[in-house]
Amino acid sequence: MAKRTVATLLDMKKEGRRISQLTCYDYSTARLMKEADVDTILVGDSLGMTMQGYDTTLPVTMDEMIVYGRSVVRGATEQFVIMDMPFMSYQVSVAQAVENAGRLIKETGANAVKLEGGAAVTGQIKAIVDSGIPVCAHIGMTPQSVNVFGGFKVQGKGEANAERVLKDAFAVQEAGAFMVVLECVPPKLAALITKKLDIITIGIGAGSECDGQVLVWQDMAGITRGVSPKFARHFAEIGDAMINAFKSYDEEVKAGSFPAPEHTYAKSDCSDEFLAGLDKKYN
Repeated sequence: MAKRTVATLLDMKKEGRRISQLTCYDYSTARLMKEADVDTILVGDSLGMTMQGYDTTLPVTMDEMIVYGRSVVRGATEQFVIMDMPFMSYQVSVAQAVENAGRLIKETGANAVKLEGGAAVTGQIKAIVDSGIPVCAHIGMTPQSVNVFGGFKVQGKGEANAERVLKDAFAVQEAGAFMVVLECVPPKLAALITKKLDIITIGIGAGSECDGQVLVWQDMAGITRGVSPKFARHFAEIGDAMINAFKSYDEEVKAGSFPAPEHTYAKSDCSDEFLAGLDKKYN
């Protein structure tokens, strides 16, 4: 499969072909996603929760995003890789946004950046696009605003809020974004936004009528333990399989059955007599 680009992804929308997207944070998983032919990969600031154990995405830094991002890019050579701009890496000023977007692209080799917010960040979106960097917007439930929302809650409920989300969608398109994530938006509203926009819509908890879908890969693979989001279907129970593998390894190591002879290298080229002599010498 050829490398995905902004142009090929927009062609997919025009042709009515759905776009797959998953989060990813490391080289090994990126290689597997490449083999599976996933279209786009998001190096999300969700790594703060999935990889670092925080309760929110807020503590994630630019330097951390760059370390994870460059690892993903090395593995996902055919995918379109999008880097999240972490909390407070673009909110202070337009200049700050452009500088940090540039760092993410230059230091990781990724193809685009993503930032949260609608009309409030159109200045940043336009400036980043004008600097030659593709932008994916993110509206609806924006996790970096969790403290404002009072938790991870559905956005766009009620007529006034629905119109606000729609206006945000038009605003980010006008600013130059080529893609927008719609998170936790009622499905009918997400379908209307997808119909009205020329740019790509990627849904997460926003129904099936978006141009594509994104999930946190640990959620969809059944690795996340405890409560997972309502929209996160388990396509496999890899977490259970991993636990069973870890248990089996632990048991065989303790029983002395691993490693077996077939898991060891050829016998030493030293004679038994020589090794016996060493044993006696260093007794």
